[in-house]
Amino acid sequence: MEVKKLGVLGCGQMGAGIVQVFAAAGYEVVACDTIPAMIEKGIKGIEKRLSGRVEKGKMTQDELKAVIARIKPSNKLEDLADCDIVEEAIPEDLELKKRTFAQLDTICKPETIFGTNTSGLSVTDMAVATKRGDKLLGMHFHNPAPVMQLLELVRTIMTSQETIDTVKKWGATLGKTVVVAPDVGGFIVTRLFTPFLLGAVRMLEAGIATRDEIDISMKLAVNHPMGPLEVVDFIGLDTELSIAESLYEETKDPKYAPPLLLRKMVTAGWLGRKTGKGFYDYK
Repeated sequence: MEVKKLGVLGCGQMGAGIVQVFAAAGYEVVACDTIPAMIEKGIKGIEKRLSGRVEKGKMTQDELKAVIARIKPSNKLEDLADCDIVEEAIPEDLELKKRTFAQLDTICKPETIFGTNTSGLSVTDMAVATKRGDKLLGMHFHNPAPVMQLLELVRTIMTSQETIDTVKKWGATLGKTVVVAPDVGGFIVTRLFTPFLLGAVRMLEAGIATRDEIDISMKLAVNHPMGPLEVVDFIGLDTELSIAESLYEETKDPKYAPPLLLRKMVTAGWLGRKTGKGFYDYK
């Protein structure tokens, strides 16, 4: 199948970044969200990021306008009907994703490939909510999607080789390096990275080091661009808690057990950058 038209469902931080990746690669993209304000915010964010590239001489103003022109905002799922690939980037809630894919299954053309940007939920559970299990897979972009070079495909036991081949070939046109992982908790990246992030929260919780000492140490000693507590704020504490809970439920491995401090901060509504307060204060 030749991939020409793309759709992204969900225009939050990740969804908007994925929309930018698709449009910048030359594809027409339907940017869909049931909340119009999210679409407006997402597109403004894309324009801001691209304007930064123009200021740095990395693209022209005409190229910026061309990218934005390829984005078609919509708050109706029906506008995704004729897309060749639809990428889901809604909140990390398995039941919500299953309901969404069941609905999309009745709307989109039979050959449409479905991707989910989940970082750890069961892709198989989403696939069985549709009648096209062979055409549904994980398509995990990493945050921020326009910057991070990896595209992690997640193959279920139902995903066809034709689907994998099509998406691998298409993924390369986005300028991404594509890897294929099995449908196990956390796949490759999240399964490796989560214990590291949770370990930083536990270290802070135990009073072994301060927030700044933890983050500065990892940035200067390991050359990470962000410290682990900065990363959790960037991801969202609620999202990180959901990931940890999902991994712990599947593996029962204590390294995935969410620290009490993380739970308390989520209860308090301190979710990181998106709420203005997490391990750091963004207000």
